[in-house]
Amino acid sequence: MDAYSFAHLSDPHLPLAPERPLTRALLSKRLPSYISWQRKRFRIHQPRVMDLLLADIDAHDPDHRVVTGDLANIALPSEFEAGETFLRRVGPPDRVTLIPGNHDVLVPSAWEEGLARWRDWMAGDGAPASAEGSGLFPALRIRGPVAFVGLNSGIPTPLGSAQGTLGPEQLATAERVLSDLGGKGLFRVLLVHHPVAEGVVKQRKALTDRAELRAVLKRAGAELLLHGHAHYAHMCSLPGPLGPIPSMTVPSASAVRHKHHDAARWTLVRVRREEGKGWRAEVTLRGLTADEAGFETLGRFDLLLAGPAAGPPTAAA
Repeated sequence: MDAYSFAHLSDPHLPLAPERPLTRALLSKRLPSYISWQRKRFRIHQPRVMDLLLADIDAHDPDHRVVTGDLANIALPSEFEAGETFLRRVGPPDRVTLIPGNHDVLVPSAWEEGLARWRDWMAGDGAPASAEGSGLFPALRIRGPVAFVGLNSGIPTPLGSAQGTLGPEQLATAERVLSDLGGKGLFRVLLVHHPVAEGVVKQRKALTDRAELRAVLKRAGAELLLHGHAHYAHMCSLPGPLGPIPSMTVPSASAVRHKHHDAARWTLVRVRREEGKGWRAEVTLRGLTADEAGFETLGRFDLLLAGPAAGPPTAAA
C-alpha cells in the first residue's frame, strides 16, 4: 500500500495583540502569564519562525497535519480569533486535527467566545452539531489507514499549576474507541497535550491521571502517541498489549533557540502496512537551522510496529 503521511507540530503560542487587554480581563490567572509574555516569552515565540515552519511543512505536502495544543497564551477572545486565522493557514478542517492545550483553557471561558472558533478542526467525524466543549472528546478522525484519536487534557487550574486532567468518562470512552479501532486494523494515533510518561515535565505541569491513561493503553493499545506541552524534543515508549507504544513530542513550533528549551521543530511521519510484518512508520525530524533562515532534516528513523497478528514491535534506527 502507498504510505500515508502526516505532520506533527505543537505549542505555537501565537503572539498577543499589541494592544494591552482591559484591566478586568487580567484580574485572574491571566495576569502572571501576561507579565511573563511581556517580559520574555514574546522574544522566544517568533511569528517569523512559525512562518518558516509552515512553509517547510507545505513543501513536504503531508496528507494530514496534527496540532497538539497551545495556540493561545492567556485565553483572550482575541487569541481565539487569531487561532482561527492560524488554523486556516495550516489547512482546511478535514486535513488538520487540533486538540486544545492548557493555555487554550487557562481560565474558564464561554464556549462561543473561545474554543467554538476552533471546533471544525477539533470535532471528530460525524460529531453532532450540538456537541461542544468537553463533549467533543474523544474525537475520532479516520484518514486513509490512520485513525487519529484526540483527547482533551486542558482544564482551568489554580495559579502556579499547568496540570491537565482527562477524567474517568473520557478515559473509558477512549479505551472503547481504541479497542474497536484495533479490531479494524487501523494505525491508531492518540493525541493528548500533556505527556503520559513519567518525568517528562514537573509535577505542577503533569497530567494528573497519566497512570490511568497508561493502563488504558496497556489494555487497548495504540500504534503511536503524540503530545505537546514539554517544549523540547522527547521520545520514549509506553507499555502496550503487543509491545512498546512510541510516545513523541516536539518543541514549540515558533521558538527560537534559548537556554531552557529547543528551537522549533516538526515531525513528518509516513505510515505503511507491510505484508505480514505489521506497520512501518518512517519518521523525519525537521528543525530550525543554526542561522534561523529555514528548516533542515535533523534525523530519520523507522518504527516497526506489530499488527494484530504479529509479534512485539521494535524500533529500527
